[in-house]
Amino acid sequence: MARPRIKDVARHAGVSEKTVSNVINDYIHVSERTRRTVQESIAHLGYRVNLAGRHLRKGRTGIIALVVPELDVPYFAELARHVVREAGERSLTVLIHQSGADREQELTALAGFGSDFVDGIILSPLALTPDDLRRRPGVPPTVLLGELLEEGADHVAIDNEMAAREATEHLIALGRRSVLAVGGRDAPGLGTAEARTRGFRAALSAAGVPYAPASLLPVESFRMSDGAQAVAHALNRGARPDALLCFNDQLALGALRALYEHGLRVPEDVAVIGFDDVEGGRFSVPTLSTVAPDKAAVARTAVHLLQRRIDEAMGSPTGEGAEGSGSTAVLSTQDRVVAHRLVLRESTEGRAG
Repeated sequence: MARPRIKDVARHAGVSEKTVSNVINDYIHVSERTRRTVQESIAHLGYRVNLAGRHLRKGRTGIIALVVPELDVPYFAELARHVVREAGERSLTVLIHQSGADREQELTALAGFGSDFVDGIILSPLALTPDDLRRRPGVPPTVLLGELLEEGADHVAIDNEMAAREATEHLIALGRRSVLAVGGRDAPGLGTAEARTRGFRAALSAAGVPYAPASLLPVESFRMSDGAQAVAHALNRGARPDALLCFNDQLALGALRALYEHGLRVPEDVAVIGFDDVEGGRFSVPTLSTVAPDKAAVARTAVHLLQRRIDEAMGSPTGEGAEGSGSTAVLSTQDRVVAHRLVLRESTEGRAG
């Protein structure tokens, strides 16, 4: 059976095709009686809006890309779920791409995958440089997550420096004085690890706790195995921490294993805090204290900013940040900070009762 079209709905409802279109697009200048009649015909015939055709008539594909370093990292998987839901509410389809934190892969994504296949990109970069964004003509509308490469790009993140400082301050308030940062990176830069390291150091300094380079445990990547290896290596060379600030929950879960294998109790001997509030940390033994970013807000804000930028690229900028009016308006770039909170569980507080 042929798929019903607008003209079939119009014939069934006894109205014009224009009226059907007005109902579909939720125009206000349609009487409630007519709207109800058209909606009943749509339901009866099983008519579905041709979103692809609608987007193409506007010069768009209706597809955006979400580019993340690794799909099997729980934080990115959970974030992707939120992005897909937010995009769906705007009739957008999400293409999810794994970059592997490889610069060439990130550049390919930044170039729109070599075609006009996507209208815009939400990108979590790890390997790009500021010049990669600054000097590339024809880059599709792009919103950055996590790593802030330069001020000239729309960007969404939590306040990583403040979050790390708050988490470290909590460990110090528990009486811990030998705190190690798993994943720490003491170097200039605007990346997430650098920002969290600054927050870690600021908390130590404010509390009068000495800092030493050995307080940072660098990792090759942010997986459980890296956390376990970094903590085991530190313990084997004589480190005696009483607290660990881990720069994501995967590192923290790996650290829990290393501490267990060395006969150390959590939190009695070593308190542990992670970042990201992924599901696995709520079921680990002990359950994991963590910095919880508002992932739903990250996704909602990123999709909103990208929609603004796509509208601007199509010559019809709308919404917050527009300067001037009409097709010549230019939207100012946005650096959005999303809320976070410290979630305290057994790995710092112990078991209740």
